[in-house]
Amino acid sequence: MLLQDLQRAELIQPPKGLVDNCQYLTIMGSVSYGVSSDTSDMDLYGFCVPPKDIAFPHTTGAIEGFGEPPQKFNVWQQHHVKRKDSAQLYDFQIYSIVSYFHHCMQNNPNLIDSLFTAPNLVVHATPMAQRVREARREFLHKGAWHKFKGYAFAQMHKIEAKTNSSNPKRAETIAKHGVDTKFAYHVVRLLGEVEQIMVEGDLDLMRNREQLKAIRRGDMTLDEIKAHFVAKEKEFEAVYLASKLPHRPDEARIRSILLECLEAHYGSLDNLVARDASAGALVRDIEVVLARYRDRV
Repeated sequence: MLLQDLQRAELIQPPKGLVDNCQYLTIMGSVSYGVSSDTSDMDLYGFCVPPKDIAFPHTTGAIEGFGEPPQKFNVWQQHHVKRKDSAQLYDFQIYSIVSYFHHCMQNNPNLIDSLFTAPNLVVHATPMAQRVREARREFLHKGAWHKFKGYAFAQMHKIEAKTNSSNPKRAETIAKHGVDTKFAYHVVRLLGEVEQIMVEGDLDLMRNREQLKAIRRGDMTLDEIKAHFVAKEKEFEAVYLASKLPHRPDEARIRSILLECLEAHYGSLDNLVARDASAGALVRDIEVVLARYRDRV
């Protein structure tokens, strides 16, 4: 696996156990959107299962607010990793599965995208990761509109603020096209993605790649990008109202999938995690007990 090769070559310094417990790794960035160039860095996102005492710090006897705080792990990042035999640069972001699920449940655009990459861009996926990818649509809800729109707005702000870029390549692009084409294509990409999510409850990251390539070539002016943003914002009011997605994430369902994954890795969590105490769950438990009793009599 790529991570193991890089670690053996001492080119990455991940936390102890991350490489061996990495469950999912997929290519992201411009490659995943079908607009990469020969000089593009390779962005890789994924998740791992941390040691049990980090996922469940109460098992160490730690008392919240007393003494040294328990060790935490949310994400490991390392950028501009380069093999000696290649000019390719790698950028890594690997999350704890708990943090990964949380951000996906919040419809963070980057992490939602990482669940919907094309199968041929998945570098590593254990059965656990395959299970999560199969359930990826269950993370989607109407909150995606606010998240994706917020990210698109941030890209618009960068376009308008960076009339002179400190990055030589970016400065050259601005001088040539009058707009930072990388930020511009991200604006259109994010709006296109959230439209798919709202209308279809699904996401194909490469669907609009020809349009995005054209924007990267400078085929849309700054005024056209701004007009596109304003028009989509108005259109999406109706799209949002018509969407059949739930308004909020099904936290209980997503939690159930997370616990399923953790149990597959750690074994039974019965002594570690409080199970669902809802009325429906209690009724199901009572029915199980009654069924056992009936079998005996």
